[in-house]
Amino acid sequence: MKPRSGRKRRPNQLESLPCSGVEGVLLTPGAGASADHHLLVALQAALAPLPVRRMDFPYRKAGRKAPDRAPVLIGAIRDELADFCDELGTTPDRIVLGGRSMGGRMCSLAVAESTPAAGLVLLSYPLHPPGKPDRMRTEHLPRIAVPCLFVSGDRDPFGTVDELTDAIKSIPSEVTHRRLSGGHDPKPVHDEQICTWVLEWVQSIRL
Repeated sequence: MKPRSGRKRRPNQLESLPCSGVEGVLLTPGAGASADHHLLVALQAALAPLPVRRMDFPYRKAGRKAPDRAPVLIGAIRDELADFCDELGTTPDRIVLGGRSMGGRMCSLAVAESTPAAGLVLLSYPLHPPGKPDRMRTEHLPRIAVPCLFVSGDRDPFGTVDELTDAIKSIPSEVTHRRLSGGHDPKPVHDEQICTWVLEWVQSIRL
């Protein structure tokens, strides 16, 4: 499947957002969705003219429902990031990584494992499996050294607002946490608000 990108740029002709050194955004979907998820599509439109690429993971491209293990998913993000940077003529530390649920979590793991990035956009971060708050997915958070934006629903079974607020205290970099009404998969009616938060946050990054 052909990568979903904004219109192709020639090296040294990038259009950055005002007052930001960010030169692109790579977005990943949740485990049960594709790169055509309504929120990812809305974000690509809202961030224009900044180049945005929406990617699918290998299992999705192969027509399988079950996600691959984390090393495969992280490797796919790194490969997609390298290809995106080559297309844009830039470097990974100028690209914001992120996405929904599992995709965002895999991006955060990649960054914690030394993948360069300008920042992380983590939408509906799956803090723990539903009903299993004893299985927190937070061990890597103290190793994240880039700005982070978390957007979470106030009724998300993958992590309450209080649980997420407490967990992100371990991140040593600057963290912004936005909350909205809803569960793990906010309805399209929330897309505009989420896009506004992401746009404002990307504009605030200084590289």
